Amino acid sequence: MPAPSVLMGAVAYDPKVVTIWEGFRAWLRGRGLGFDFVLYSHYERQVEDLVAGRIDAAWNSPLAWLRAERLALANGTRVRALTMRDTDQDLTSVVVVRADSPVRTVADLAGLTVAVGAVDSPQATLIPLSHLAAAGVAVDVRRFDVGVGLHGDHVGGERDAARALVGGSVDAACMIDANHLAFVQEGTLPPDGTRIVAQTTPYDHCNMTVREPESPGVRLFGTLLLGMSYADPQVRPLLDLEGLTAWKDGRTTGYDSLAAAVDAAGFYSPDGRVTAPDYRP
Repeated sequence: MPAPSVLMGAVAYDPKVVTIWEGFRAWLRGRGLGFDFVLYSHYERQVEDLVAGRIDAAWNSPLAWLRAERLALANGTRVRALTMRDTDQDLTSVVVVRADSPVRTVADLAGLTVAVGAVDSPQATLIPLSHLAAAGVAVDVRRFDVGVGLHGDHVGGERDAARALVGGSVDAACMIDANHLAFVQEGTLPPDGTRIVAQTTPYDHCNMTVREPESPGVRLFGTLLLGMSYADPQVRPLLDLEGLTAWKDGRTTGYDSLAAAVDAAGFYSPDGRVTAPDYRP
């Protein structure tokens, strides 16, 4: 009987993606799983290939998860979140102003210019703009479309929004909370130079999406991922590159705010078609 196998899709948002999954491949194969991966230039094709059965698993952004779920249901099948990183759970996005800004509350942003990331960034565009709209605050949006199709994994647009804030060409900028800290550490934002005036409710980020019913290979894949230990010297550098200390069971309870933002923006149709007028990766 052939060994169980899995073909996984991942989006090549950065060269480190190759290093990460080549390392994971060696580790997984050493534990009896015939694992391999293919790289995609954007999430939309990856989702379509997963639903069509051309790959067994997809390392998906939260936006890609929503499309996979909708597209699968429209095609008479189902997908589920197999695993996710510990760092994918309970995140927030923030709206940031300069420390010397007269803006003190969300309401003060009305009519001002707010910088966001790429059109398809959940954390730097869709979720925070939906948060402002829910608060009844209409703003002038200045978008930084870097890495369109990568669903915000390429943080270039998010970083450019932060730079625009520092440069004074916008009144506020949207970003994920972790990047607010990272941009200060790397020098993009000055220390003590910004203030948070709005913060979204918590949401979840990426997950390993698989089709149902699951094959023996997919079940073994999930078991092996959950069994990875940060104490293992073979995988610890890879886990650091991927930004986690442990894999967790996948959950889908943290995507409600993104789903609401997607529907409000008309980004995807209920059956998973791409309907955003200015989004074609």
